[in-house]
Amino acid sequence: MKKAALLTFILLLAFSTYAQSRRDRMGNPVISREPTKEEIEKYEQKLEDRKDEFIANFLTTLEADDFQKEIIKQYLNSYFEAKKEVLKIKYEHSIDRKEAIKKLNETHFKDLEELISENDMTKIKDMIKGDFDEKDVKKKKKKKRKKKKKDKDE
Repeated sequence: MKKAALLTFILLLAFSTYAQSRRDRMGNPVISREPTKEEIEKYEQKLEDRKDEFIANFLTTLEADDFQKEIIKQYLNSYFEAKKEVLKIKYEHSIDRKEAIKKLNETHFKDLEELISENDMTKIKDMIKGDFDEKDVKKKKKKKRKKKKKDKDE
């Protein structure tokens, strides 16, 4: 009887300590901490660089001239900043947030419609909806580089 009670006590102690220790898939203990200010700044810089790369890749798909592309670039940068601000605001309902984003999507590029072609405006609206496939642009750039390199070698 004493052995059974002792065995039960040991098992309960082992299970409780195992349950309290958090571990990741590799068995390493997980330590949750707040990110430092430097880590946050580094992450924000990465996001900014990624945004600039995304916009540059998108602009290569447009048929506009350099002046129009520069204006579109400014509009896209301001759009992403405005969208970030909308997403930071705390709304009571998710419907309110969706409405604010929808309103931003509809109104932000109104002035730009007069300056650029319909085809380019359609591409911008598709990009806002999330229909822009950046992988295709990267593939085309890569093929272009390979072709130039091949032409140089010959």
